Amino acid sequence: MSVFGDELPQPKTINPSPGEDLYGLSLAELSARIKIYQIEIARLESETVKKEAEAQAAHAVFAQKS
Repeated sequence: MSVFGDELPQPKTINPSPGEDLYGLSLAELSARIKIYQIEIARLESETVKKEAEAQAAHAVFAQKS
């Protein structure tokens, strides 16, 4: 037995990874992962909108006038 508590069960952390085995997950864990992915998708879509606006602004500044 360790005096530092190394043998205590560690809490599960949710770090979903695309393509991983989902067999051992409960319905609650699956729902939590879906929520994590939905939040990440919204974050990615928001960043995409910002990047598109930046690209359009740069194109407007640096585009050659004909």
